[in-house]
Amino acid sequence: MLGALRHRNYRLFLTGQIVSTIGTWMQSVAMPWLALQLTHSGLLVGLVLAVQFTPVLLGSQLGGVVADRYRKRTVLLVTQSLFVMPSFALFALSATGHAQYWMVLIAAAATGTINLFDVPARQSFLIEMVGRQDLMNAIALNSSVFNGAAVIGPSVAGVLIAAVGVPLCFLANSVSYLAAVGALLMMRALPAVVPEHHEQPLLERIAQGAAYASKEPVVGMLLVAVAVFSLFAMNRLTLIPLFADQVLHVGAQGFGFLMGSMGLGALVGALTLAFTPGLGSDPQRQFLVALMWVGALLVFSVSRVYALSLVGLFIAGYCQISFVATANNRIQTLTPDHLRGRVMALYAQALIGVGPIGSLQAGALATILGAPAAMVIGAIVTQRMSPMRLRRSNDRPA
Repeated sequence: MLGALRHRNYRLFLTGQIVSTIGTWMQSVAMPWLALQLTHSGLLVGLVLAVQFTPVLLGSQLGGVVADRYRKRTVLLVTQSLFVMPSFALFALSATGHAQYWMVLIAAAATGTINLFDVPARQSFLIEMVGRQDLMNAIALNSSVFNGAAVIGPSVAGVLIAAVGVPLCFLANSVSYLAAVGALLMMRALPAVVPEHHEQPLLERIAQGAAYASKEPVVGMLLVAVAVFSLFAMNRLTLIPLFADQVLHVGAQGFGFLMGSMGLGALVGALTLAFTPGLGSDPQRQFLVALMWVGALLVFSVSRVYALSLVGLFIAGYCQISFVATANNRIQTLTPDHLRGRVMALYAQALIGVGPIGSLQAGALATILGAPAAMVIGAIVTQRMSPMRLRRSNDRPA
C-alpha cells in the first residue's frame, strides 16, 4: 500500500507533478473557454483540441523512439522546460487583449508537439523510479494527483475566469512547470537503465513497438479498447463547455465545477487503486467499470438539472480513471523494458492521439444536433464497439 512513496525520486517527481498538473488543468479550462469567447462555435472549440492532440496522433512513435534512445529524465527536463513558452505566450496575448483565434491554434499545436515527446518518456519513466513491484501504486498515485488537480484546477480557473478573465490561468500554468523541472533536477541515483543504442533505421525501430503490440493479444486489444473510449467517450473539453453555456446555463464558474466534479470522481477512483493496487490487474472489474462509464455519460446527456449533471460526471470520472489506469498497468507489466517507450507511445496515441478525431466529430455533431445528442451518440457507439474487445482481453492473464 502506497509502496511507491518509499522511493525518494518518485516522491520528488510526484511533488513536481502536483504543482504542474494543477496549472495544466487551469489552462485546460481557459483555452477552450477563450476559443469559445472568440468564436462562439462548438466546432471551432473542438478544432483547438484537435490541433493540440494531432502531433501525438501522428508523431508519438517518434517520441517513443526518443524515450528508448535517451535517458528519460533528460527528455523530461527538455519537454517540461519547453511547456512554459506556449502558456506564457497565451498569457501575454490574452492579458493585452491581442489574442485571436489563430493564435490559440498555434499555442495548441506547440503544446501538442512538445507532448509527443513528453508523454511516452513520462509514462515509461515511472518503472525506473519505483520498479515493477510498485508500478501499479505509482500509476494510481499519479492518477490521484492528475485527478486531484482536476478538482482544484478547473474550480479555481472557473472562479478566476468569472472574476478577472482567462489570462491568470495561462500565467499559473506557465509558472507551475518550474516545480516539475526543479523536481527532476533534484533526483539522484536513478537505476542504470541502458538506453537503446542500436544503429537501426528509424522506421525499423518504430515498427518493433507496433510488432510487439500486434503479437501480444492482450496489449493489442487493450490499446484498441482505450482508443475507442478516447475517440467517443472522452470529449469533455469539447462538449462540457457547450453544456455549461447552452444547456445548463451555468457560465464559466459552473463549467469549472462541472469539470471539478468529474475530476473529484476520478480522484476517488485513483485513490481506490492506490490503496488497493490489486484491483489494477483485474480485467473483469475493468469491463464492468467500462459499462458504468457509458451509463454515466448517458445520464449526463439527458440531465437538465445541474446537481444531477454533477453526479453523472462524478461517476463518469471514477469509471474513466479506473479503466485507464488498469489498462496502463496491464500494458506496462506485459511489455519488456527495451520496448516500453515505444509501446507507451502507442498507448499515448490510443489515449491522447485520437483526441483530434474525437474532438472534431463531437464538435461537428454538437454544431449540427446539439451537445446532448453528440454525447449520447458517442456513448452508444462506445458501448457497441468496446465490450467485445474487453471480453477478449479477459481470456488471457494480465
